[in-house]
Amino acid sequence: MNRPVTGSDTMVVSPHYLASAAGARILEQGGNAFDAAVAVSACLAVVYPHMTSMGGDSFWLTYHEGEKTVRGYNASGRAGYGAHLSAYGGLSEIPRRGIRSIVTVPGMVDGWHAVHSEYGRLSWGEALAPAIHYAEHGFPMTQDQYANAAQHADVLAATPETAAIYMPGGKPFAAGERFKQLAMARTLKRIAEHGRDEFYKGDTAKEIASYLARHGGLLTLDDLADHHGEWVDPIAGSYRGHTLYQMPPNSQGFSGIMALHILENFDFSAIEHGSYDYYQLCVEAVKLSFRDRNAYLTDPKFASIPLDWLLSKAYAAELAGSIQLNRASAASAEPIGSDTAYAAVVDRDGNAVSFIQSLYFEFGSAVVAGETGVLLQNRGSFFSLDPGHINRLQPAKRTFHTLMPAMACVNGKPSILYGTQGGEGQPQTQTAIFTRMVDYGMDPQQAIHEPRWVWGRTWGEPTQELKVEGRVPEDVLHKLGEAGHIVRKVNSFDGIMGHACAIRRDEHGFLQGGFDPRSDGGAIGW
Repeated sequence: MNRPVTGSDTMVVSPHYLASAAGARILEQGGNAFDAAVAVSACLAVVYPHMTSMGGDSFWLTYHEGEKTVRGYNASGRAGYGAHLSAYGGLSEIPRRGIRSIVTVPGMVDGWHAVHSEYGRLSWGEALAPAIHYAEHGFPMTQDQYANAAQHADVLAATPETAAIYMPGGKPFAAGERFKQLAMARTLKRIAEHGRDEFYKGDTAKEIASYLARHGGLLTLDDLADHHGEWVDPIAGSYRGHTLYQMPPNSQGFSGIMALHILENFDFSAIEHGSYDYYQLCVEAVKLSFRDRNAYLTDPKFASIPLDWLLSKAYAAELAGSIQLNRASAASAEPIGSDTAYAAVVDRDGNAVSFIQSLYFEFGSAVVAGETGVLLQNRGSFFSLDPGHINRLQPAKRTFHTLMPAMACVNGKPSILYGTQGGEGQPQTQTAIFTRMVDYGMDPQQAIHEPRWVWGRTWGEPTQELKVEGRVPEDVLHKLGEAGHIVRKVNSFDGIMGHACAIRRDEHGFLQGGFDPRSDGGAIGW
């Protein structure tokens, strides 16, 4: 296990080392955490295309030392104006891939603009320069990206514009080969020159809308032009002296707070880390939070979500009392896409950004929008076509969103920034790494390195399995099975566990950074 990267007052973490390096370079050029976060985000959209893209969404938690407050920015897109249930007449669900899976407007570029225009110090062009460089001049294909492209080769080959970029000659680029995205470089240059509106109202928007119209897509130029994200107040909770911040709905962030509120009722000083009791309590707490998440989560403009009750300590105590240490509870889960990239930045002034972005599935819809080089997300395919479902498809509505960047503060200042890739696994991994740092005194790298689990159903599997990494002792796995969990041992460092990153300020005031060995990540601090 690697030691955590430690810095005096500056830290960048992300799931791709080139994106982390881009953020560090921006800080060295005099930029602040917000400039660096935008640079990291834009770079991830280039160097981690199986996980994120300009054609996806993002959520941001920010702390500005001058304001001394945590704010959130919801950069997720809404369904198009033509996204009625009747648009999918005769289908039981929205297609998961292809042109008909493109239901919601990409919010990513709007998120960059919002964070940069509100708090950035360098120019817009400087923040986007590293991403433009890697798109135009290329970067070495990683083994992880190659493996994902090879696994989804049939999906990538189905659309000519996508195949031309990701499957030239009918096969993906091999690990180590130089991977260029010239069309994306041109799009990024236009955005750098003309600003945010280039993507939503300019030539890029027109090309996206024209391509979708020619191929039977739902989104129109009006959908793109009318898009806007918004600054929001984060939801808050507490755990053993830490104030917990998550994004409000349509993010699933409240499930992460609920799980920790439930676990706060147990004395972890009497529970050995990695023991059966530790895994059982964490798994059951998350399952209980998922029950309410699945019942209530949608766009809050379309439904009432009882957050005060869900986040109350009294309700958490009630749920904690229902957990049986020797028995797995009955619960249900829907399979949720896992392609995501989480990153965080803290600068020498104390500013901090915790953010996450996604395409939903690996490579999203797998549709590149014409000559733009932009992969479009399939996030809206999670809408239900059941007229009675809380998350049913409606025009201009945001869908249930798995993205949930997290920040915890002590005495009003950021103490831990944490998050992960992994859809259904995000609240689970957040719970694991946070309890490991707070209850067991682990540094971020150790907390991320330790064995993980993910409970829930994945595509094509009818059961709600508890997937556990192979480093967990056999007696623990056996006892989990005896309790009624459907246990499946997976690889020792399995990608299904997600790609986590974290920054923690230790008791001496130094920053510690950790990144996931399951990713291509990097942590840089000084």
